[in-house]
Amino acid sequence: KETYLRLGAPFRKNAVLRRLLIYTDLVLTGLVYLSYPILLCVLFFTKDVRFWRCLFVPAVSFLAVSGMRKLIDAGRPYDKLHFRPLLNKTKHGESFPSRHVFSVFVIAMSFYYTCLPVGAVLTVFGVLMAAVRVVGGVHFPRDVLAGAVIGILAGVLGFFVI
Repeated sequence: KETYLRLGAPFRKNAVLRRLLIYTDLVLTGLVYLSYPILLCVLFFTKDVRFWRCLFVPAVSFLAVSGMRKLIDAGRPYDKLHFRPLLNKTKHGESFPSRHVFSVFVIAMSFYYTCLPVGAVLTVFGVLMAAVRVVGGVHFPRDVLAGAVIGILAGVLGFFVI
């Protein structure tokens, strides 16, 4: 608990920093989630054969991660350690693995498969998202690490191995 309170202290003391943390979470999420349908539209309208793989690999792995989260139903830091998170989150349980971080990384892998520079940018976004979700008190480090690893593995398997 002390670690989370220490990490979040500058954001709790300064309203501008807290808003910056919240907006960073929203903007990163929005940019990544906007980039994915744009990718799918470009692939579809250019009749690129990679469209179906870019549609199904993230979709199937997203469903698998969602099911895993329900089965594990791990508690969130703010519930287990009894503090108020910096990010506006009220959901209980389903913390492991982080679906936000998983999604960023599996979408980044879609771009590594189709457009390497965008994949690299989204990887940086994924690292930032993981940090924001931990500092914001809505995930444990293991949650975001697992989300990143599962997203990368799903992408490597789905785009480059199978």
